[in-house]
Amino acid sequence: MSAAPPFRRVALIGFGLIGGSIARAARLQGLAGDIVTTARSAKTRARVAELGIVDRVVESNVEAVKDADLVILCIPVGACGAVAAEIAPHLKAGAIVSDVGSVKGAVVRDMAPHLPPSVHFIPAHPVSGTEHSGPDSGFAELFIDRWCILTPPEGADPDAVERLRAFWAGLGAKVETMTPDHHDLVLAITSHLPHLIAYTIVGTADELEGVTESEVLKFSAGGFRDFTRIAASDPTMWRDVFLTNKDAVLEMLGTFNEDLSKLTRAIRRGDGEALFEHFSRTRAIRRGIVEIGQDSAAPDFGRPHAQLGKKADS
Repeated sequence: MSAAPPFRRVALIGFGLIGGSIARAARLQGLAGDIVTTARSAKTRARVAELGIVDRVVESNVEAVKDADLVILCIPVGACGAVAAEIAPHLKAGAIVSDVGSVKGAVVRDMAPHLPPSVHFIPAHPVSGTEHSGPDSGFAELFIDRWCILTPPEGADPDAVERLRAFWAGLGAKVETMTPDHHDLVLAITSHLPHLIAYTIVGTADELEGVTESEVLKFSAGGFRDFTRIAASDPTMWRDVFLTNKDAVLEMLGTFNEDLSKLTRAIRRGDGEALFEHFSRTRAIRRGIVEIGQDSAAPDFGRPHAQLGKKADS
């Protein structure tokens, strides 16, 4: 006889890449007895129902969270506060309320004041994704060997934190815990600034008068192709990221501009030694990322080594 799932009912508010991947992996791993979801548009809800990934698709956030033991907001960070206020009176006592946003300080500030003391608020950020969005974009292997960062507020219940940690580990993720502010500083340099640079470079290429659009597409080298993949990410999500984590992003952007000025001077002066030293240092960082298993030659989508054939260790 199989053991009971760790969460009797999981509610997912929003069903794009992350929500869809959570549903698929949680179903495969037996982490939820019942998965309920909702989405803002009727079209998305209808498509989720067609896919048959969850047990129930409902029309409202309030209906979705009824009797749920775990509620995860899979929506842009800018919408989290309003949704928290909407669902707060309808949350089950003892429920864990979480999210998947890539900014945590703003999520804590926006959500915490609305949530009742009878629930456990534990923000989370799965550091994984692709440029795809929508209910068809998710896949069960998305979180395997990727990090999920938990940022429990001060005084959070340790048992609830452990339950959520075990849930993400069950989805295949490696789990780390840190403060919301530290998370936002780290992600500003590892994720947010790279996305800002990618959006800028692709936009610059689009505005070049001496280069046609067909040439940009035809002669895209590997680096530019990588930038276009990053710049294809959901615009609503990234608009909210930059608005809600602007202090950390601006701090990192200032440092980046200083380093860019140094490289500009080196190129102008023909200082090959300075360029070589800089490129050697950054090459070593890339090698370190590969060595610790945070990248591979295979794409994220359907990675051949990312198979959930059996339950991940919790």
